[in-house]
Amino acid sequence: MHHRLTALLSSLSPVRPWFGQVNADTLRADAIAGLTNAAIVLPQGVAFAIIAGLPPEFGLYTAVVVALIAGIWGSSMIMVSGPTTAISAVIFASMSQFAAPGSEEYIALVFTLTLMVGVIQMIAGMFKLGGLISFISHSVLIGFTAAAALLIASSQIGGALGLEKGPGGGVFERLVHVVGQFGGVNATAVIISGATILTLIVLSKFSKKIPSYIVALAMGSGVAWLLNAPEHGVAMFSPLGSIVPTVGAPNMSLPLLAELLPVAATVAFVGLLEAISIGRSFALRRDEPYDSSQEMVGQGLSNAVGSFFQCYAGSGSFTRSGLNADAGAQTPVSTICAAGFLVFLLLVLAPYLKYVPVPAMAGVILFVSYRLINFAEIRHVLTSNRSETAILAATFLTGIFTELDLAIVVGVITSLCVFLYDSAHPIVAIGAPTDINGRRVFKNAATYGLPECPQISVIRVDGPLFFASVENVEQQFRRAEAASPVPKTKLMGLKGLWKIDMSGAGLLLKEIRRARKAGADFHIFTTNAPSLRILKRLHVFDELGPDHLHNNKGEAIAASVAAADDRICKDCKLRVFLECAQKPGHRNENRQ
Repeated sequence: MHHRLTALLSSLSPVRPWFGQVNADTLRADAIAGLTNAAIVLPQGVAFAIIAGLPPEFGLYTAVVVALIAGIWGSSMIMVSGPTTAISAVIFASMSQFAAPGSEEYIALVFTLTLMVGVIQMIAGMFKLGGLISFISHSVLIGFTAAAALLIASSQIGGALGLEKGPGGGVFERLVHVVGQFGGVNATAVIISGATILTLIVLSKFSKKIPSYIVALAMGSGVAWLLNAPEHGVAMFSPLGSIVPTVGAPNMSLPLLAELLPVAATVAFVGLLEAISIGRSFALRRDEPYDSSQEMVGQGLSNAVGSFFQCYAGSGSFTRSGLNADAGAQTPVSTICAAGFLVFLLLVLAPYLKYVPVPAMAGVILFVSYRLINFAEIRHVLTSNRSETAILAATFLTGIFTELDLAIVVGVITSLCVFLYDSAHPIVAIGAPTDINGRRVFKNAATYGLPECPQISVIRVDGPLFFASVENVEQQFRRAEAASPVPKTKLMGLKGLWKIDMSGAGLLLKEIRRARKAGADFHIFTTNAPSLRILKRLHVFDELGPDHLHNNKGEAIAASVAAADDRICKDCKLRVFLECAQKPGHRNENRQ
């Protein structure tokens, strides 16, 4: 208990381990990276808040407060947190059922949700649950993000075409509304959104350090001014309500908390999945330590505190984190600088938001949603792994045809089902020796067409041998037996065995007795200490016998070849093993 309390206080301490790495050189690099980041996030924060169904200023508050706290208390040296497209889409899709997006009731509910998300994430981090994220397939996030991107795009097509705002709903409902209103397309709005998107496409070919979103919005605003857009029915943005957040506590009534709990759990999970995936990838790339449980604490603290400053739930941003790394960031000071510079840019540029046309912002969001879909990863999954394809498809299709928050649940359940299925189907391979570059190695006999010894099978089991997998393993044993005209002595390697229970031990005992009853034998070779302890405790070695347990494959083969039937060996031309040279009938034949 004392150890847990110490760890908790350490994770919340304002004195962070990275403080000692800050010096004059890192401060200079972090300041430059922070300025670059602030220029990028200004239009992003506005766009993401609109996606979430919130006034634009709340996205900017989130980009300041959440980034600041997550940067200090998180575990990554360069990851930048704040509003993200995926979480914004989930909030919009989930919270729209409770209140009209943009209404005061809706805004109040989002702040309560954000506090709940933060508390859930902090509790998960304090109980060191960061490792559990590793069990969730990355395909869940790919499929979910693609579904979120289509929902975002479908919500902005009308704005890009100058159509009236629709009633909401899923992807298809929004597209149906656009098709129904197609006769009212505003040509001026199309030109403005087209110019904005074209600017972003061109700028994306150049350096990431260019504040392309600001440039694109400026281009869209310039085109709107040249075409006198307001007189042609093009909507313009309203000025920001305030650039300073109001401090206040969210509504914490128990009935409301119970109602929002499923959505909060989903948003918390999506946020942690995003943040930990990003943080871990950059830590590996930069050869830096990374603590996923501490990242959970940092993300949770940033959302919990942010909810009191009119922030909505945020997470790690891959775009801003990648830009931060490319710009030369060294420590989390870069996120502190980015927050400070963003406040300054707000003071300077906020009055000009009223000159930005709605189709220009819609064009920016359409471009963001397109970039959100990782086509290369999707292609790789679809062409390389059927299990991952099933996970991706289940997540994506659920998000498209039902609710976006349900998609992440379905994806996680499918991911866990695939994990359980794979665990129940360990690899059972029969190996045979072959020469590769002068070395004698064992490879899968069936896959590589290698000859097998008529009397001995060298079997390797990779995976768990437990109650759910014994039936499948036994079936593979029987198929191997059916292919041989005579009973074979089994040499079983358990190097890849990482779990065994009473059912698995029972199968081994059954196979030992079966082999000996048929006139063959059974040997085990392994140096896996945990497996050895379990097998000893379950009395497998009492049945096997000490002379049939070996430290390596060579010992097991030598003992089995020595005990092999000399009458069969005498006429055998294969001489599969080196030890076969000691058996009758050996005339220095070339071993195959």
